[in-house]
Amino acid sequence: MMKTYRELQRLRSFLDRFEYLKLGGTVGRSTFGYDRYLNQMLYTSRRWRRTRDGIIIRDNGCDLGMDDYEIFGRILVHHINPVTLEDVEEDRDIVYDPENLIITAHSTHNAIHYGDVSLLPKLPIERTRNDTCPWK
Repeated sequence: MMKTYRELQRLRSFLDRFEYLKLGGTVGRSTFGYDRYLNQMLYTSRRWRRTRDGIIIRDNGCDLGMDDYEIFGRILVHHINPVTLEDVEEDRDIVYDPENLIITAHSTHNAIHYGDVSLLPKLPIERTRNDTCPWK
């Protein structure tokens, strides 16, 4: 089943989006990212940089495209459906397709790949008057 950005946008909570995207992989599993030369070839290309900038603008610099989750550190562009070595080597459109891309914070990206919910960002708790006073 191919996942899409359009389907992801229908999900209203950050956790639902995470569940939709999570891969549950393992460290060291061979992907195109495992081969450093391909990483450098792709991520330094003019086409990738243009695509990346467009995705960051589209998602307003927010983790998983959720307005309340602004990314203040390094922004990663995540492939919703993992790409293969052949996809990168043959410069296939799936690598650059906006329907296959979403921005994430580094910790969210790791959570997606390794299924670790504890890595996800948490919103600040909304405080109310007397909420820390046990007798009121």
